[in-house]
Parts: sequence; structure tokens; C-alpha cells
Amino acid sequence: MTRFTTPFTVRTTAAEILAGVDLTGRRMIVTGGASGLGAATVRALAGAGAEVTVAIRNPATAAALVAEIPGLQVAALDLSDLVSVRRFAATWNGPLHALVANAGVMAVPARQLTAAGWEMQLAVNYLGHFGLALGLHPALRTAGDARVVVVSSGAQLRSGVDFDDPHFAQRPYDPWTAYAQSKTADVLLAVGIAQRWAADGITANASAPGRIHTALQRHLDAATMQAMGAMTSTGALIHPANFKTPAQGAAPAVLLAASPLAVAVTGRYVDEDNQEAETVPGGPDAQ
Repeated sequence: MTRFTTPFTVRTTAAEILAGVDLTGRRMIVTGGASGLGAATVRALAGAGAEVTVAIRNPATAAALVAEIPGLQVAALDLSDLVSVRRFAATWNGPLHALVANAGVMAVPARQLTAAGWEMQLAVNYLGHFGLALGLHPALRTAGDARVVVVSSGAQLRSGVDFDDPHFAQRPYDPWTAYAQSKTADVLLAVGIAQRWAADGITANASAPGRIHTALQRHLDAATMQAMGAMTSTGALIHPANFKTPAQGAAPAVLLAASPLAVAVTGRYVDEDNQEAETVPGGPDAQ
């Protein structure tokens, strides 16, 4: 299989990905689209003419974005609650051309469980999006050429999925292991959809945005941020050379969701440089 490559770079913005692209008539959903990477994704897609719905736990937080983007739709969606997920999917009418599974939580300090007993990061980042994609499958199939993009992370290299104890009921809870597990699960979700729904004209891919200052880092303490080189000793944010802007971080997801270059591309993992990541047989530590 030929590796998917593009003329873009790690500094290309989401808007630049869609320069000259007309998305008029395309209907798209972006989860967690009210701030950070999600808002940058929404701006790029809507700016190219797409009809975008922001799916978010608290719709009121999208008020500023609604005022900024004419015609933007907002709907309530709590990915940690399958009742909410099913309700959202049931109220969707008509075709859906792209689902961008962007919402997420990272490095929750202490083990938290949903009402269903699921570890919170796995629930929000993966299980909720799994249920959402499944519920929206008829709408994606109706579109005939729909795309699903699951936003993962380079952190997926840090852990596989522990199928014996995914919710840390037996093993000690670690915030970063839990996050990495959820992001590996996201990659597997994209691959699973790509394999199972190809006959419906649905493609699915995973992407990694790179490092960006967003609300996703709200659970990180000052020591962690300073160790990353992203905060001074006085608490001021630093933008290291390896950090991207939200508009740059949204580029890989936007590329997969809407660029003509990604037509028929499926089952791939596109890294922060807007290229398909090279695979390493046996994993990243293989010699």
C-alpha cells in the first residue's frame, strides 16, 4: 500500500489545507468544536462552505463561535453518557458527509468512572465516539462518500489497549497510560470503520494534531507544563518551537475530513506534519 503524502507541512493551517475547496452542500459534525482544535476545525470547514454542527456537552459555551460563524449549528452531546449519544444520533436528519471525532480529555489526575463504570478518558475519547459513529452510520451511508476522522495523538505510542483491564479496576491507575490507551483505541476505531463500512462508501482515518496550547491541558500541573518546556517558573505559557497553533493543529483532521487529496484514502494515520505516519513492523521499539 502506497504511503499517503501531501504537499503540506507541519506549519500548514487548516484554512490553507482547504484553499480553493468548495464544501457547499456538505454536512459535517465536529465534536468538542467550541474551542481549541475543535473551533479551528469548525472555522476551516465552515469557511469553505460546509454546513457544520458543533456537538458539545454544554451548548452555551459555543455562543461566541455561533456569533462568529453564520449558520453554525450547535447540539448537546455528552460523550461519557450513551443515553446522550443515542439521543444526538436519533435527532440527526439527512445525510452526514463528515464526522470529526475531536472531543477529548487528557491526563485526568485521579481515576474517574462514568455512571456506566467506564474509565473517563476511555469513555469520552473512544467509547462515546464509537457509539456516535455507530448511531450515525445510516446518515453516513446515505451520503454515499462520507468520511470519519478520529483525532488521536502521538501519545498512542505509549500504551496499547489492556483488554483484560481497560478501566483500571485491577492495575494501578496512571493518567498518561489511560490517555495513551484511549488514543490507541481511537486509531483502532478508525481502522475498524475503514474495514467494515467500506462497502457503504465510508472512509475512516485517524490523525494526530501535535502539541498545542488548548483547554485539553487543563489537568496538567505547573511542574508537568514546565517539564514540557511550555511554561515558565512564574506560570506564563511558552510556545516552544515544537508547538503548533490551533489552526495548524487542526490541519491533519481537516485534510482527512474535506480535502480532495484524501478522497478514497482510508484506514490511515496522518501525523502532525500532514503526512501518513510511517509504520514500524513490531512497534516503535522494534530494532
